[in-house]
Amino acid sequence: MRFIPASGTRTLDTLPYRLRDHLLAEMRYAREVLQPLDPNVRWFLDRLTAGAPQGREPAPDACEGWRYHVLPSEGGARPVFARTDAGGRTQRLFDEAARAEGHAYYRATDHQPSPDDRYFAWAEDVVGDDRHRICLLDIGSGVIRTVVQSDAFGYGGLAFSPSSRYLFWIWRDAHSRPTRLYRSPVEGGRPVLVYEERDPAIFMRVARTAAGGFVALTLAGPDMGEVRLIAAGAETRPPRPVRPRCRGVRYEVEEWNGALLMLTDADGAADRKLLRLDPATFLPRDELVPHRPGVPIVALRPFAETLVRLERAHGLHRLVLMHADGRETRVGFDEPAYCIEIAAAQSYGAGRMRILHQGPASPPRWIDVDLADGRCRVAGQAMPPGFDPAAYCVERIEARAPDGQTVPLTVLSRRDASGPQPVLLTGYGAYGIAREPDFSWPAAVLVEAGFRYAIAHVRGGSEKGARWYREGCRAHKRHSMTDFIACAQHLVRIGYAAPGRIVAHGVSAGGLLVCGAMNMAPQLWAGVIAQVPFVDMLNTMSDADHPLVPLLRPDWGDPLADPEAYDWIAGLSPYENVGRADYPPLLCTAGLKDDRVPYWEPAKLVANIRRLGTGGAPAVLVLNPDSGHQESDEQRRAFEQAALFWAFACRCAGVPVPPGRADPP
Repeated sequence: MRFIPASGTRTLDTLPYRLRDHLLAEMRYAREVLQPLDPNVRWFLDRLTAGAPQGREPAPDACEGWRYHVLPSEGGARPVFARTDAGGRTQRLFDEAARAEGHAYYRATDHQPSPDDRYFAWAEDVVGDDRHRICLLDIGSGVIRTVVQSDAFGYGGLAFSPSSRYLFWIWRDAHSRPTRLYRSPVEGGRPVLVYEERDPAIFMRVARTAAGGFVALTLAGPDMGEVRLIAAGAETRPPRPVRPRCRGVRYEVEEWNGALLMLTDADGAADRKLLRLDPATFLPRDELVPHRPGVPIVALRPFAETLVRLERAHGLHRLVLMHADGRETRVGFDEPAYCIEIAAAQSYGAGRMRILHQGPASPPRWIDVDLADGRCRVAGQAMPPGFDPAAYCVERIEARAPDGQTVPLTVLSRRDASGPQPVLLTGYGAYGIAREPDFSWPAAVLVEAGFRYAIAHVRGGSEKGARWYREGCRAHKRHSMTDFIACAQHLVRIGYAAPGRIVAHGVSAGGLLVCGAMNMAPQLWAGVIAQVPFVDMLNTMSDADHPLVPLLRPDWGDPLADPEAYDWIAGLSPYENVGRADYPPLLCTAGLKDDRVPYWEPAKLVANIRRLGTGGAPAVLVLNPDSGHQESDEQRRAFEQAALFWAFACRCAGVPVPPGRADPP
């Protein structure tokens, strides 16, 4: 099943003929099995499209210079980038829909203006293989140039220098690993190699510090980190390390109030502490924020007069404003579940900060926070037409895992729901990434159709701090699956879920979660939806050429070097642990060009379930020949996929579509 072309991108036309015929047969089989769902898919798609949230981020409050934002586009499918000056004059920069025209796949990221406001840069993938080109708009002339033709890393992979004379960008090697930092003159010229990383277990990102004093190259793995700085005024000098890398210690660097800031987990500060460093010597001056177990610092955002930190308390976000005199102001929200994101590209000298706030029944709101006193003002909201937040109920409850740990659950229901309902239970639980309780218009539509929608915040994520992450990785990874099962059983026990009518859903490493839980308790699930699922752990973690394997060995273990790691991976990997059981219906997706979780992982899983499953339920692989690990970022494509998933979930759980029909179709 495994095919990696010697050069170029994987396509159906370049596959060996036997493999191509097999995948084409899988695609035909998927169409045949799923074709009866077409009327239900259309119903969901019409509902999703008609009620798509309206509104884009408004321009920030007036301040010196330009304010960059996006405008609503026709149909709302893709953003139109724009900027507004202090006098309120708005200038359109470019329409992303025009960039996507003629491409079967398009996804863009890392949009940013130059410090002198002459240029606007971004990375875009027009193939689907996560290998980006970098584009540069000369705002004065309106000319867009492709300054890096291909093989750029698009996620934290580019930054303008403080002088705006150079664009720093990261290159991906033949294994799709970000390994080199280059510097390209924005006026044209050959790129210069600035730094090359030899350790395949290290990933890279580049950014300019908020105060504009440095370009920071962050080199990080799950269990170590290093930051190298390039100072303003010395942009052609080699990057200088702040601290040598040390296994077991991670850190990040920012700049504020005449000093460098180091956010680190050194000296046992698992949930991180904040140090102030001398900007010339990099030696520590003092400790600004001590380590507080269970209150992880998620992110920092410095402004001239205020240092903002985003942290997590009791599993939920809060903002803390630290003023130059040491005073602190907390900003929180009295809601059962929500999340906060600090907007990018904000002026260092601003007196207000823009955040994005959302929750399961709270569509995204742009809120301006006064940095002097923490007062909040809603600047705008992306609201679905006719959506009534009061018609929904959001709850944060806790399930008890087999070892006694309490696992948070976020539950979205209609306020008038009573008694057991079908449930769509989703989760992630890997890499210390929290599954945030954000707003999902597709989830709201599914709830309208008669479901409850629940998020299981299982171990392996960071919802309860670093300890929560560590208890869900390596030899403890089984906790993630048993937590997920415990959440499903708890929903049944308290009368929220109808027995036998819970559908599991997970993406990528979340696919490992739900397929592992499916193997452990196949009778519990009405159906399983696994998007680009990581389900062949043993073979993948034994492949040293895989783009992510060296980086992720601290998370999963190395089965080639560690016999114990081999045993726990072999005992958990979904593909290897399919048994003689009555499996529920399974829908897997895959992108042919995916290098992170290749198509052969779900393809092997569905084949093994068909071979060993005893109940005759379908196991289906939906393969997209044009995509990689992510679908194209067009809104309609996201809605089409959600409509298919929800129609599948309704069929599995016996829910009629549209709601109110006497019998399920």
